[in-house]
Amino acid sequence: MARGELRLEPVAGTAGLRAFVGVTRAVYAGDPCWVQPLTVERLDHLNQAKNPFLRAIEVQYWIAWRGSEPVGRISAQVNRRHLERYDDATGQFGFLDAVDDPEVFALLTAAAEGWLQARGLRRITGPFSLSINDECGLLVEGFDRPPSMMMGHARPYFAPRLEAQGYAKAKDLLAYDVDAAAPWPEATQKMIARVLAMPGVRIRPLDMSRYREEIGTICRIFNDAWAGNWGFIPFGEDEAAYLAKSIRPLVGAGSFAIGELDGEPVGMIVTLPNLNEAIAGLDGRLLPLGWLKLLWRLKVRGPTTGRMPLMGIAKRLQGTTKGAALALGMIESIRRYYQAKGYRHSELSWVLEDNRKVQAVIAATGAVPYKRYRIYEKALA
Repeated sequence: MARGELRLEPVAGTAGLRAFVGVTRAVYAGDPCWVQPLTVERLDHLNQAKNPFLRAIEVQYWIAWRGSEPVGRISAQVNRRHLERYDDATGQFGFLDAVDDPEVFALLTAAAEGWLQARGLRRITGPFSLSINDECGLLVEGFDRPPSMMMGHARPYFAPRLEAQGYAKAKDLLAYDVDAAAPWPEATQKMIARVLAMPGVRIRPLDMSRYREEIGTICRIFNDAWAGNWGFIPFGEDEAAYLAKSIRPLVGAGSFAIGELDGEPVGMIVTLPNLNEAIAGLDGRLLPLGWLKLLWRLKVRGPTTGRMPLMGIAKRLQGTTKGAALALGMIESIRRYYQAKGYRHSELSWVLEDNRKVQAVIAATGAVPYKRYRIYEKALA
């Protein structure tokens, strides 16, 4: 086959999925901000038999090739839980990465659209890789800094190439940068102190002796707090158990904050060390010496950045002074924990662009938005 001939191949089997994961090496070659994910972790995460978050999802992956060179990839998926909740005849695409070639973008998106149309869907949204509870959104601002763990990266041309195929903005997601060493505004500190002095108010770390039970509590708060958010899909019990197991090697009691009122958990925060900082430069490989470098970076040198992927306050407290102060108090508890570990920055992500209540709480900490991710949509003929 001539080198210049473009073709699309569906992915099948473990070898195909391994090649799919590796496409990003070609797309992001020379990009100093790109962090190649660990192949073994990606293959495990995308194993539908192991990952309960994927069991309600029917998915197809494709790789675009020019001759023997991979030049792009995409997924298309039908999320039954989304359809059951919203009944909107909408499918999703994800894992969109491609070289700067309009023909490649046209080929990839046409494949995803056709696959969804054949299943009776009338609208496509994305990127979701593979759901809203996983990596989502296309980076449209903030290309100058590496992505935090479980957040995406992109080349600046991705958005215009996708828009040229008829895709339009559905919703933006914001990522905030927190300077761990910067002092909080005096007014914020006084408000937290007043609320935390009230009878029945308590902020505590996770009880690691009841780890699984505590993660279940966090997921219940999340499901209540986020229920009205755009695109929300709740965590189930099996998903909570999977989450607990998958993050256990990375966390300690202080990685979590639980806010209580009169003994009832009503708020939660989950934070993680930024694994991308530890795997940068490994090219996704743990062998022959990658695992030694990873262990040294995690256990000896230690990360200096983290990410807060989950934060929630019970719906009945949202928009109240007490709820805002609880949220700030939990953030402050987490900040002190990571300050003691030598962390310099943390990312709070993601936040819906129109979630003013949460944005106001975050702004009170001095955090600033530094990356913007976009969910796109398109009607299917």
